[in-house]
Amino acid sequence: MLYHPHQEADIRAMLEAIGAKGIEELWAQVPARLRLGRDLKLGPPLSEAEVEREMLGQAEANRDLKHALCFLGAGTYYHHVPSLIPALLSRGEFLTAYTPYQAEISQGTLQAMFEFQTLIAELTGLEVANASMYDGAEAVAEAVLMAGRMRPKNPSGPVLVSQALNPAYRAVVETYLRHSGREIKTIPITPAGATDLDRLRPMLSGALCVVAQSPNFFGCLEDWSAIAAAVQESGAVGIAVVTEALSLALLKPPGHFGADIVCGSGQSFGIPPSLGGPHLGFLAGREADLRRMPGRLIGQTVDHDGRRGFVLTLSTREQHIRREKATSNICTNHGLMALAATIYLARLGGRGLQNLAQKNHGLAETLKLKLAAAGFKPRFSAPSFNEFTIALRADAQAVADRLAGKGILAGLPLGRFFPELSTCLLVAATEMLSQADLDLLVAALAEMQK
Repeated sequence: MLYHPHQEADIRAMLEAIGAKGIEELWAQVPARLRLGRDLKLGPPLSEAEVEREMLGQAEANRDLKHALCFLGAGTYYHHVPSLIPALLSRGEFLTAYTPYQAEISQGTLQAMFEFQTLIAELTGLEVANASMYDGAEAVAEAVLMAGRMRPKNPSGPVLVSQALNPAYRAVVETYLRHSGREIKTIPITPAGATDLDRLRPMLSGALCVVAQSPNFFGCLEDWSAIAAAVQESGAVGIAVVTEALSLALLKPPGHFGADIVCGSGQSFGIPPSLGGPHLGFLAGREADLRRMPGRLIGQTVDHDGRRGFVLTLSTREQHIRREKATSNICTNHGLMALAATIYLARLGGRGLQNLAQKNHGLAETLKLKLAAAGFKPRFSAPSFNEFTIALRADAQAVADRLAGKGILAGLPLGRFFPELSTCLLVAATEMLSQADLDLLVAALAEMQK
């Protein structure tokens, strides 16, 4: 199943051209502990039909969400994707679209991006949004870099990150800042599961920015009003993170509370989990910070004859490939995912999106009550949207593994991220579940605890 087109003569010619004595010189800088040290065990060559049979056999061993009950969340949510979306995305003019080099002949692509920006600005309560980001984690990391451009006189101020930020998002932020000289400090959470404002306030002196997520990683809602007030008083940049974008249809958006940047994941809007990607990130800010935003911005204008048109504004596409001099190195057009979200939002409309958010919240609250009645109480007392943390009487990973074997993805065991929460399970409920499905989870967990 490996095709290598180079003959020995080709390899010798290439090595001679670059002045290397052998292939080994090409990976001499790779530490020995990372090398396999032997040939790959590929087996004998296979025909096309044999390869196809082998791959299909392996694929059939996979579990998909259509054949399991999914209570997983933690930043990737199993929502219904209307058939309209893949039908439109598969059209050639959308599927093959790339970053516009000549905007005047890319009006369709630009208009789709412009509509996406408009919808995100409305949902986040801010004035401008870009189009777009790769995923939620990258959006948060880019937001932190943007904060540095917003506060250029604070070159070494620490980045304050809530303990309740998605750990995967934090890991990406740490990677982005690894060689920046900036320190990342953790803001503890309260026993209720939200960011501890009393611990935050003393940390704000000299800080560059504060990064907080709501609903947070434990499913708890944060007090944006109080967080924003404390951050604004200190002069730091307030970055609000949203991993479950559907919550913006029901909760007052962070931009209305004074957040400077709102960013996160738009995967819930018409994009399936898909083994973790491709997904969609978004970032919105204030008009005063427009020139400090990463990614591309689409503007609306009129041509010589007064007809409406769309353009790449404030920066050219080439700006994003200028290495360290670039505002951002987002080069590939993620417009296909942004288009999926745009179609999804346009199809549901404001009322439809709000009704869906209410249904998700209602299902989660019902599940929370059913679990509590069966002895599985919430680990944290703060309000939640469509996911929450429960405490078990056994190791959560072991419980989740056993239930997965029965076709129930019971939730995310938190011990891998927080050892002190090894008996805790993060459970999500979306419109893909019925009341009977909720009862099945409760019964299965109760059976495990006997």
